[in-house]
Amino acid sequence: MHNDIADILVSEKEIQEICVKLGKQITADYKDKQPIFVGLLKGCVPFMSDLARQVDLKFDMAYMSVSSYHGGIASSGDVKIKMDLDISVKDRDVLIVEDIVDTANTIVTIIDLLKHRGAKSVKMATLLDKPAGRLREYQPEYVGRVIPKEFVVGYGLDYDEYYRNLPYVGILKPEVYAKKS
Repeated sequence: MHNDIADILVSEKEIQEICVKLGKQITADYKDKQPIFVGLLKGCVPFMSDLARQVDLKFDMAYMSVSSYHGGIASSGDVKIKMDLDISVKDRDVLIVEDIVDTANTIVTIIDLLKHRGAKSVKMATLLDKPAGRLREYQPEYVGRVIPKEFVVGYGLDYDEYYRNLPYVGILKPEVYAKKS
């Protein structure tokens, strides 16, 4: 797998530093609150796990399976909820935890949905922000790293369900996904 990576954008050490920094910010910002952390599966799993260990608060954890990437390397623009929350967000502070914000189609749709369901507040923590990929205007409240418009994998991010287990975030070599086109 490592041979399919053109360059490492965010190292394992940098990811841990990001989790510590964001964990401190979230702990301070949500002091005296009991938020719900909502992870968007599957990509959020490594980041949510590492981030949660850095947050010194009581909080609930819940997950949604949401996708706008149905194979391939580009968002389809069609947001599908494959698995919904099993906890009410009504009158609760919600922090969505995501691996990457790219087009913002998915995140804006989910934020609108959670607000419609009565969430008191909805904010977002993302490991990676790719503003050059935006199709909708949106700025996450907690950002680990801003990255260029490249197709990245690792640390939860995948290509065709592979590469999620890499301990870093790297740029996938174009010839890897060009084979499938």
